[in-house]
Amino acid sequence: MVCVPYLLLLLLPPLLRVSADTTEPCELDDDDFRCVCNFTDPKPDWSSAVQCMVAVEVEISGGGRSLEQFLKGADTNPKQYADTIKALRVRRLKLGAAQVPAQLLVAVLRALGYSRLKELTLEDLEVTGPMPPKPLEATGPAFTTLSLRNVSWATGGAWLGELQQWLKPGLRVLNIAQAHSLAFPCAGLSTFEALTTLDLSDNPSLGDSGLMAALCPNKFPALQYLALRNAGMESLSGVCAALAAARVQPQSLDLSHNSLRVTAPGATRCVWPSALSSLNLSFAGLEQVPKGLPPKLSVLDLSCNKLSREPRRDELPEVNDLTLDGNPFLDPGALQRQNDPMISGVVPACARSALTMGVSGALALLQGARGFA
Repeated sequence: MVCVPYLLLLLLPPLLRVSADTTEPCELDDDDFRCVCNFTDPKPDWSSAVQCMVAVEVEISGGGRSLEQFLKGADTNPKQYADTIKALRVRRLKLGAAQVPAQLLVAVLRALGYSRLKELTLEDLEVTGPMPPKPLEATGPAFTTLSLRNVSWATGGAWLGELQQWLKPGLRVLNIAQAHSLAFPCAGLSTFEALTTLDLSDNPSLGDSGLMAALCPNKFPALQYLALRNAGMESLSGVCAALAAARVQPQSLDLSHNSLRVTAPGATRCVWPSALSSLNLSFAGLEQVPKGLPPKLSVLDLSCNKLSREPRRDELPEVNDLTLDGNPFLDPGALQRQNDPMISGVVPACARSALTMGVSGALALLQGARGFA
């Protein structure tokens, strides 16, 4: 018999024997809110995770090991433990640093289908083997936020469609960073009916053409916020063309931390989505205001670029809120500090943001997140 709470939290069957000589790998805070486990010991004490069953936020690192040994519990039907799983307090779960057979991952998702989980994060995972056959109906969780960072899949670009079929509808926020493949076969991808936020930041090899492949047409009808920070975007015209091909209508577009080149003279003018009202072009290396901007915006962020003079009115769209901070024409030392953030003891806003990107690889996307019950 498999202990489903352990399958839910650890991807493993019954409790293993506790050793009094081993260091406790899990720590639960004094408020019973957050529990963190790091199973780096050669012979980890998995049973330490039992204390995490009372936590709201749970983070588990597998220490880089393979979890194939736990496949024997993957066929257990979690329905018999539905009441136990639903009673768990966990609302945010992060699993990372492990090699996980696809069959085992699906077993965890099936168990999570009976939980009240709101957010799931998978980080530094290698998903091995093929995904199980498509179920008659989605039996996995109905969470609102799914985040993936540096997750590789044996199935290549088909991974998103195969994962999607195990999730109940209602996903509102999808974050994918350091992806090994974003070239999704559109025919195998279902429509994300409720998805309002898509963050493809921190995928520097994506580029304009990759964005065209990732944004499958008519699959994101509710999209409101699209983040493409540090995603290898090359030109505004390329991004605009990808949005037009996908038939998406985001209200906010973040293109910061990309090296955007000037649109070539004579390039075909692209029609931006009519709903677009906020455009972030900070840290884009711009030496002049790019041509081909949307004609009207509520917010335009051109901060922390290389503008040597104040933009003329005819170079700008009609905009309510324009940000130009951190450009050389306002601060002669801004460019030097952008190139060398540690040049002085005082770190200005542009340098702080650059340092944050360098350390984390991406800014955390909180938009669309909700409080936990």
